Amino acid sequence: MSCRAAPWGRPSLPGGRPSPGSARQRGPFGGLNVWRNSILNNSWRLGGTPMKFGLPSRLFRLMASSSSGDGGFSRPTSTDEGPMPIYSWPDKQRPRVCILGGGFGGLYTALRLESLVWPNDKKPQVMLVDQSDRFVFKPMLYELLSGEVDVWEIAPSFTELLKNTSVQFVKDSVKLLRPSDHFRRDSGGSCTGGVVHLESGTVIEYDWLVLALGAEAKIDVVPGSAEYAIPFTTLDDALKVESQLKMLERRRFGKSSPDIQVAIVGLGYSGVELAATISERLKNKGIVQAINVQTTICPSAPPGNRDAALKVLESRNIQLFLGYFVNCIREASASEDSSSMVTDAKEVNGDHKKLLLELQPAQRGIRSQVLEADMVLWTVGSTSQIPRLQPPDAPYVIPLNGRGQVETEETLQVKGHPRTFAIGDSAALRDPSGKLLPATAQVAFQQADFAGWNLWAAINDRPLLPFRFQNLGEMMTLGRSDAAITASFIEGLTLEGPLGHAARKIVYCLRMPTDEHRVKVGISWFTKTAVDSLASLQNAVSSMLTSP
Repeated sequence: MSCRAAPWGRPSLPGGRPSPGSARQRGPFGGLNVWRNSILNNSWRLGGTPMKFGLPSRLFRLMASSSSGDGGFSRPTSTDEGPMPIYSWPDKQRPRVCILGGGFGGLYTALRLESLVWPNDKKPQVMLVDQSDRFVFKPMLYELLSGEVDVWEIAPSFTELLKNTSVQFVKDSVKLLRPSDHFRRDSGGSCTGGVVHLESGTVIEYDWLVLALGAEAKIDVVPGSAEYAIPFTTLDDALKVESQLKMLERRRFGKSSPDIQVAIVGLGYSGVELAATISERLKNKGIVQAINVQTTICPSAPPGNRDAALKVLESRNIQLFLGYFVNCIREASASEDSSSMVTDAKEVNGDHKKLLLELQPAQRGIRSQVLEADMVLWTVGSTSQIPRLQPPDAPYVIPLNGRGQVETEETLQVKGHPRTFAIGDSAALRDPSGKLLPATAQVAFQQADFAGWNLWAAINDRPLLPFRFQNLGEMMTLGRSDAAITASFIEGLTLEGPLGHAARKIVYCLRMPTDEHRVKVGISWFTKTAVDSLASLQNAVSSMLTSP
């Protein structure tokens, strides 16, 4: 997911429809309660195994029986496959919603479901599954490198965020999806949505599923990229980059070492924000080499943001290599390392080795080049996690596009799967013009609002609403006191510099997941700003007093 969003407010729906936020006032609630775990009549065979809507009949009987109460899991005493933990939902009658992925789409959908008003017999049991124990506010990962924020501010734990809710959190990775909501059933009969297999071996049966797994960085693009380049999409990636930068800064401190060289591949939003942040941090101690296959930066950005970013990049110690693609990345040999004499290489570099990037021109008229770097950051490309989760015996049960994203209806339901929703980077939803929606935090946030509402509507037998994305604008950070914001609802207006920086932090503070976390982060940021302002004032006064 591209790390940008523009959360100025909750979008209104076209055509005079009420916003999903109006669910609190709607009523009365009605509909049949069909969420009972009765033994279903429909069955079929898959690979010689009797199935009940995607769940082996032996496991189905075990889930219908009473559990041991061991943290919600029960274990069969004897099976051919060995012990397998099976999740036992606390309530056997209320609907079960399983949300896979705890990013903007998944977490905000869970919180949206919690905020809506439900009749007692239909309030769903919600489980959130993520491989990490922390939610990461990805648009602010860059501030970790500049020292503006602490980890707890932009990466709070799910346990903390969900402690005052009924949402259950499970830290695990998804191994296999077996939806069963695509099979036809007799009208009026109860049914389940399918089952999810986790890497731990746990099997979760659900009535409704939300796919919000996001995308992974596609790092194995050219020879050497997977081995030597570092992506920048997760908290672990940001902490690894921070550790590498500290190591390079310590190595250079107090010595006449060459400049630190950081190469960044890709100059979309992520690459530009990284280049601006790292160049400001290194100042005269290093140089950033930014490479882009296109001849411009941020080609999809509004002109105001692009112009502001280009102005900042050109004013700092950054070399732009536009119109180039990386052919390969490899370690530099002793004879190729220009940082020092071979006899001094161990003393200066220690175990650190220089990297070489071979650049090839993407168009005629420019020559190929070889760049030397201490660290390579990769911000190009991503891959969906959904294809590898397809059942091996039914690889096309979930409809995917060529990028591995799930094809959805306008209501965010997966095509052919009325009980499965897909949002964020996992979904391939198009705008009215037929263009795929961008993989941004803003899109995922808005989709989470609609997904929560449409789950409420489906469970309560109400009409579902078609999703309509409203582009509220785009924001980007360009350093500790610099940013650019372009609002779509004010033609031609771009906030730059300290004003844009302050506005961006206020907007992101308001977009934090919970009210409690918003207050904590707001107080922390206000205190830091006050301390920094006081320090700047003291330095200015001291300079005036000491000047001749």
